[in-house]
Amino acid sequence: MRLQGRTAIITGAGSGIGRASAKLFAEEGAHVALVDRDAAGLQEILKLVGEGTTHVGDVGDAAFADAVVNDLLERHGRLDILMTAAGFSCGGTVLTTSPDDWDAVFRTNVGGTWLWARAAVPHMQRQNSGSIITLASQLAMAGGKGNSAYIAAKGAIVSLTRTMAVDFATDGIRVNAIAPGAIDTPMLRRSFARHANSDEVREASRNRHAMKRFGRAEEIAQTALHLASDASSFTTGTVMVVDGGWLAA
Repeated sequence: MRLQGRTAIITGAGSGIGRASAKLFAEEGAHVALVDRDAAGLQEILKLVGEGTTHVGDVGDAAFADAVVNDLLERHGRLDILMTAAGFSCGGTVLTTSPDDWDAVFRTNVGGTWLWARAAVPHMQRQNSGSIITLASQLAMAGGKGNSAYIAAKGAIVSLTRTMAVDFATDGIRVNAIAPGAIDTPMLRRSFARHANSDEVREASRNRHAMKRFGRAEEIAQTALHLASDASSFTTGTVMVVDGGWLAA
């Protein structure tokens, strides 16, 4: 098992990519600390992983991030993997996005990356090892219509990932981002539901991929496993695109 004896924190573990990654990490031997605001979703994934801890709260809350990291350290004495998979999207252009919605998107996506890395890195430095996996998007490189806050936030995550990788490379900490295409998750379905012509928007998005399909959360989890494991020991500061050919098409 590729993560035997290691500990991992996964935010956004209640559904989608976070949930699939938590399940796979546990199957590969990791103890997982599951983080989400959805208590019911966390209980569902806890049943699947069998052993782990659940932590319900707002990933944009610095005190919550510190508390979860400290709890894991008290239980296991180390933190090997941090995956910041929690995400939020509201849709809208810069004209139609309210300041409150803009702040909410950045609080979850960017704050939910920065604050958790801020809590985790000092402990990883003491170990001289660790892997941080962030979630960007192919839209951070390609752009897109009607989702300005989300796309801007994912672009910020790309830049933050790269600078953290440089800052902590000599501490034995690797920091990498995954940039998925459209993945069949509850968040993607909610984004389509915002449109009056949701079926047309869904089909246009599906056909925008060279592979003419949406990705599966389990496919992104496999990429996360690679970045969490020793198989990627010389990989840091990269943005791993897993987009079914979106950017190539």
